[in-house]
Amino acid sequence: MKGTSIIGGLLIVIVINLISNYAYQRFDLTEDKRFTLSKAALESTSQFDSPVVVDILLEGSLPGEFARLQNETVLLLEQFQSRNKNIVYNLVDPLKDPSTRERTIGDLQGLGLKPASVTIEEGGKMTQELVFPWAMVNHGNKTVKVSLLKNKLGASSEDRINNSVQNLEYAFADAFKKIGLTQRKKIAVLKGNGELDDRYIADFLTGLKEYYNIGAITLDSTKNHPERVLEQLLGFDLALIAKPTEAFTEVEKYVLDQYIVKGGKSLWLVDQVAMELDSLFNERGSNVAVRRDLNLDDFFFKYGLRINPVLVNDLYNTPIVLANGEANDSQYNPLPWVFHPMIFSKDNHPITNNMEAVRLQFANAIDTLVNANTKTVLLQSSPLSKVEGVPQQIGFDRLNAPLDKEAYPPNPGFPVAVLLEGKFNSAYVNRIKPFTLKNPIENGDSNKMIVIADGDIIKNQLQQGRPLELGYDKWTNSFYGNKEFLVNCVNYLLDDDGFINIRNKNVAIPLLDAEKVVGTKTKWQLLTIGIPILLVVLGGLVQNYLRKRRFAA
Repeated sequence: MKGTSIIGGLLIVIVINLISNYAYQRFDLTEDKRFTLSKAALESTSQFDSPVVVDILLEGSLPGEFARLQNETVLLLEQFQSRNKNIVYNLVDPLKDPSTRERTIGDLQGLGLKPASVTIEEGGKMTQELVFPWAMVNHGNKTVKVSLLKNKLGASSEDRINNSVQNLEYAFADAFKKIGLTQRKKIAVLKGNGELDDRYIADFLTGLKEYYNIGAITLDSTKNHPERVLEQLLGFDLALIAKPTEAFTEVEKYVLDQYIVKGGKSLWLVDQVAMELDSLFNERGSNVAVRRDLNLDDFFFKYGLRINPVLVNDLYNTPIVLANGEANDSQYNPLPWVFHPMIFSKDNHPITNNMEAVRLQFANAIDTLVNANTKTVLLQSSPLSKVEGVPQQIGFDRLNAPLDKEAYPPNPGFPVAVLLEGKFNSAYVNRIKPFTLKNPIENGDSNKMIVIADGDIIKNQLQQGRPLELGYDKWTNSFYGNKEFLVNCVNYLLDDDGFINIRNKNVAIPLLDAEKVVGTKTKWQLLTIGIPILLVVLGGLVQNYLRKRRFAA
């Protein structure tokens, strides 16, 4: 009877295992659903019918922070793998071989993989090591790099882990989407109104080419062939207007108006004040900031906003570097420059969630106006900011004046980037049209537009004539979130399946309080080591007592 029960139990276990092989199911019992992939993330891998190999460059002796990041990365890829068996991953230690270490570091940095410097403690000795928190997603002859470490200015170790883990699903889904793209939407870079030269937007456009096809449209031709230009423009899904410096004609505005009303998305990077940092490098060390008339006020007013011809002065700012001393003994020092605001994310939208601070230069303030369109402020100056009107003299003598918080009246900050969403109506309703169209539209369907009151937000620096990464400041060796922000803007404007909404997912990893751990270390050592020993001793004493009692009888 006993043998039959054992055999029956074994058969039940075998049957359960067989069923589980064919009816595999995962259950996510976490509060934040951190192990449940979003629909958009799953769709990013649905088209793969051949192996996609992910090399995770986090292996070997890692400090706790990066070991946790490695573990979370593996757990996430296992979720993707459970939905598509063609997703495979490997853990790789790129610096495993000491003989090729320096060459490998150079090769990885040449690929744009920036290392992180970490402190490792072994045998009571502290050493500095390099870690490459990256993954490489490979499919066929395509490779996409994925940054695993999401750092933000001023973030604690705990925040850095949470930010990184929270970004993992979007980062990998984004990589899978890039590598599997077969049909690409089209972006038109508008020319003809003094926009930034291609070399100053090269890095941003290079990043966009991973998602979209890019072409140029020159509005000069509208003078003779406006309908033809509009027809060409309607062949693109989004228009990028990067820091125009010459006024738009009514014909050009009407072409853009009809493009927008007919469904074209647009990203406007506009300066209403003419002022450049380079213009201050003269004998006086100053120049006059004046209003730049682009003839767009009525255009934006109709859609629900106004860009004011003022300069945002912010105590939270990014520095500029100036030389001090004689020519042979010059020292380059970073100095706070109130006209270069550093804007921190409000984390109020998928575009800005978990994003590094953005650097602006001579930005203007935006007023949102009441109409049917929805306005979302994406970037806003700090509460310690104010606006200064023009014309006025701007010079380096500002650097000698002490920064006084009392000079900044209480305010919530000034909007500098706004997202508009709604059914856009033509700005030329009940107005004389500059030319006659065959099929003009006055009331459009749902659309999106983003207006940023700073043209330099997209401008990359140059080194020996070659563009550097957007957001990198070669003078201070600092990185800002300009590129991520602008790419997110474009992705949101052109995203039809809600893919960027993955960034809204919040993941919280409970971590130990380091100070509390140190303060209660002895207590827990006694509990975890002393109590088991005490229980063993007590058990032995009890057993010995019972044994003596038994044999004494």
